[in-house]
Amino acid sequence: MKILIAGDFCPHDRVATMVANKDYSFFDGAKDTIKDADYSIVNFECPVVEGDVKPIDKCGPALRTERDAVTAIKYAGFDCVTLANNHFRDFGDDGCKTTLHLLKEANINYVGGGHNLAEAQQVLYKQLRDKRLAIVNFCENEFSIATESQAGSAPLESVDNYHQITEARRNADFVLVIVHGGHEHYQLPSPRMKKLYRFFVEIGADAVVNHHQHCYSGYEYYNGKPIVYGLGNFCFDWKGKRNSFWNEGYMLRLCFDGSSSQIELIPYVQCDDSATIELVQGEELAKFRQTVTKLNVIIADDTQLQQSFEGWINKNQTGINTLFSSWHNRYLNAAASRGWIPYLTSKKEYGAMLNRICCEAHRDITITVLKKNMCHK
Repeated sequence: MKILIAGDFCPHDRVATMVANKDYSFFDGAKDTIKDADYSIVNFECPVVEGDVKPIDKCGPALRTERDAVTAIKYAGFDCVTLANNHFRDFGDDGCKTTLHLLKEANINYVGGGHNLAEAQQVLYKQLRDKRLAIVNFCENEFSIATESQAGSAPLESVDNYHQITEARRNADFVLVIVHGGHEHYQLPSPRMKKLYRFFVEIGADAVVNHHQHCYSGYEYYNGKPIVYGLGNFCFDWKGKRNSFWNEGYMLRLCFDGSSSQIELIPYVQCDDSATIELVQGEELAKFRQTVTKLNVIIADDTQLQQSFEGWINKNQTGINTLFSSWHNRYLNAAASRGWIPYLTSKKEYGAMLNRICCEAHRDITITVLKKNMCHK
């Protein structure tokens, strides 16, 4: 059984224009690889929005596309899309429901998203050849999560995920877990991710695959099962990010055979000089393999992984300091981030914030109050 998994697809910039013109040739470089699989999956990183629909209140960009993006997915040969990501609910129930309707209409399976939480958390089962595959999909908690009464994505929630995976284990020959999460623009998993994804294997996953970071990462085998820590963007054109690792990624070919599972990485460059997906060959392929090997060495060593994560945070902590500082003016924030003036937050205040985040009981209250305050602004 061969399963093909691709990362984030979001029609943007040049690709959005092509979709509007019903030109789906940006997928041509990957079509043969996609259609060679018994079952192929891509992450649909934005909702289909029709009419004058307003985005939800959130931080970060609100992404959207039009109905022909679903036609493009069908053109490429994908059988299924994952919907558990941080943008599926960017335009509220309208965007979610339109997307779900069009996917059903096009006979494209979906997992990780639904009209409510119960539907979003459903395991997808597929009979392929003489085996049954179960797919579980969820994402880290941002602004896209479904509730009992609103549409959206399935959340990363340890107790619920345990029940999803163990149910899948009871009812399928192979269990594939796809997680959307991680640290954007950071090419390694955090120690927390490594520990958690290994737990998913311990409770029944035959493979764990991650995307979201907009860059590819490495992988490991744990108890004989592959854990892949980042696929990179699959087709996500962004003018300001060309000629960077934003444009590099790989499709994952996952082969289930008997009781074992093996992986093959299929690297490409997407939407760089042109709005295409081009498979990597020759010297560039050798460089890709060297990079993945280096990433794998760090992933395998807990000490190196922790040191790398702390080093990355030290270089990227300005946003956190600004968020938790007493400054609420962009000019003062800029001055403080450059060290021209001090942050006014005291050590005692940082301690209180840390306690609010780390203590489960305090975190429950903090999240509830912040959500309530957002609704009233």
